[in-house]
Amino acid sequence: MHRLSPSAFFRFILSLGVSILGGLLFTAIHTPIPWLLGPMVFMLLGSQVAKLPLMWPTSIRDYGILIVGYSIGLTLTEDALENILHQLPMMLLMTMLLIGLCTLTAYIASKLTDFDFPSLLVGSIPGGLSQMVSLAEEMKSINLTLVTFLQVTRLIMIVFCVPFLLFSPWIGGTLGASTDPQGIEAATWIDLFPEILLYGPLCVAGAWVARRLRFPTAFMLGPMIVMCVIQLTTTMDTPPLPSSLLNISQLMIGSHVGLMLRPQQLQRKAQTITLAVLSSVLLIAGSLGLSYVLMHLYSLTAATSLLSMAPGGMDQMSIMAHEVNANLSVVSGYQLFRILFIFFIVSSLLKLLFTHLLKRQEERTRTTSTS
Repeated sequence: MHRLSPSAFFRFILSLGVSILGGLLFTAIHTPIPWLLGPMVFMLLGSQVAKLPLMWPTSIRDYGILIVGYSIGLTLTEDALENILHQLPMMLLMTMLLIGLCTLTAYIASKLTDFDFPSLLVGSIPGGLSQMVSLAEEMKSINLTLVTFLQVTRLIMIVFCVPFLLFSPWIGGTLGASTDPQGIEAATWIDLFPEILLYGPLCVAGAWVARRLRFPTAFMLGPMIVMCVIQLTTTMDTPPLPSSLLNISQLMIGSHVGLMLRPQQLQRKAQTITLAVLSSVLLIAGSLGLSYVLMHLYSLTAATSLLSMAPGGMDQMSIMAHEVNANLSVVSGYQLFRILFIFFIVSSLLKLLFTHLLKRQEERTRTTSTS
C-alpha cells in the first residue's frame, strides 16, 4: 500500500472504524457472512447516505483476496483436481448457458430501453468486475459508467442474496466446521508458524507474477497456483487459516465493494437502477435453475452447486463456501473456469464483434452523409 497523506490516513481510519462496526453489528444479529456483508453495507451507507469521506485502498482489497487464494489453494489436492477435470465438459456447458442468458437479457433490455446492446452485454456478463470494466475502457463506443454500475449492482445483489438463499429451506446451508476437510474453524494463529513465513512471501510473489502476466483475478490465482504446486510436489505441511484471519480478509474485500456503487454518476437514474436490479434478479434466478440441474447430475449438495453457478466474484463465493462447508474445490473450479473462459475467449470475441459493429455503423454514417 502506498504511503498515505495525513488526510487520507484519517479517512482510512474512519473507514476501518465504519467497517468494523458493520461487522460487529451483523455478527450480533447473526447475519450470514457478517464480516463481508457488514462492512459492505456500512461503507455503502456511510459514503452514500451519511456522506462520510470514506476511502479504501485497492491494495488492501488485493491482499484480502490473496488470503482467500491461499485458502482455496489448500483444497486443490490431487483428488480434487481429478474431480475438476472430470467435470470440465459440464463447466463449459454451464458457462455457455449462463453467457447465453446474459446475452438474451442484454438484447431484450436494449429493445425496451434507450441503452445500446454492446454496453448492456458487457455490463451483464459475469466475468469479473475489473476485467469487464477494462474491456469497456478499451472500446470507445461502450458506456463505461453504465457497465460499471451494472457490474457492481450485480455483484452487490449476489453477495446479499446468495447468503440468504444458502440458509433458506430449499438450500439448507448450515454453519459449522466438523465436516470441513481443512479444519478451518479449529485452526489457530500459532498453527501457521513457522511454515507461513515461507508460504506468505511465496504467495505474494505468485500474485505479483500473475499480475505481470495479466492473469484475471491475479491476487487470487497466483497464491492458488503456488499452494497447489506446493501440495502436489512436496510433503511440506500446509497449515489452514484461522477463522479470525478469514474474517479479516472478508472485511478487506467487503469494505472495497461497498464503496464501488456511485449512483450520483448515472444519467437516467431510475431507468438504470431498475434495469440493473431486474437483470441481476433474472441472472440469479437463471443461476439457481442451472445449479438445480448441476446438483442432480453430479450428486452435489445444494450449497455447492449454487455457489458454483452463482455469477458473483470468485473471492466472495469462496468465502461463502467456507462458511457453509460446501465443496470448496468444486466451487472454485467452476468459478475459475468461467473467469478464464470469459477472460480469454469471450472478451476476444466481444472485441472482434464490437469492432465489426462499429465499422459497419461508421460505413452507414458515411453512406448517409454522401447520399
